[in-house]
Amino acid sequence: MATLSAQEAANLEKSLENIKEKDLQIRRMQDALTKKDSVTLALVISLKSSLGNLNDTDVVVNVEKSVVFISLSDKMVFTSGSTTISPRAKDVLAKVATVVNDKPEMEVLIEGHTDDVPISKDCIKDNWDLSVLRATAITRVFTTELGVAPGRITAGGRSEFVPLVPNDTPEHKSANRRTRIVILPKIDEFYKMIEDGMKAATETEQK
Repeated sequence: MATLSAQEAANLEKSLENIKEKDLQIRRMQDALTKKDSVTLALVISLKSSLGNLNDTDVVVNVEKSVVFISLSDKMVFTSGSTTISPRAKDVLAKVATVVNDKPEMEVLIEGHTDDVPISKDCIKDNWDLSVLRATAITRVFTTELGVAPGRITAGGRSEFVPLVPNDTPEHKSANRRTRIVILPKIDEFYKMIEDGMKAATETEQK
């Protein structure tokens, strides 16, 4: 058997410590991701409960990569080419706002989407304008009528450029005209979970 020199033994021990430290870091990151997934699951359950477990193509709740999406159909929320929100849509938004207000650690992104049919009105230049104005219309309902803190919301328009399906039939065009409410953890809160985990691991190692 080869005999390790004192320097080689020290190098090996240092390598093993580094591996152990990396393993702890990976496990802490996994713990943070698991906690994030648990928060997401709880949010989805709250939303479905608040919305009455709607089996409705006009309101769809799903999860993609640990982010919660609520998709509202155009025909439920707005009339054609309009930014005026329907009473039925306000009822749905009120239920969503109840859940959002119970989760102050979450941020809200509101995305407007259109089909590819050009629009031009005195106050709406094109589909970019329409998608943004629809997102800000919903934002105003959340902030002025439903008590959601303005600092938590970002409103944006995606125009016609992120379609769900090709704009080749009236049905597909209808599916692409939608508003998405995206509820996601604050990035700094997620990193804080990781940092807290790393700190706890370091303190455990020092004991």
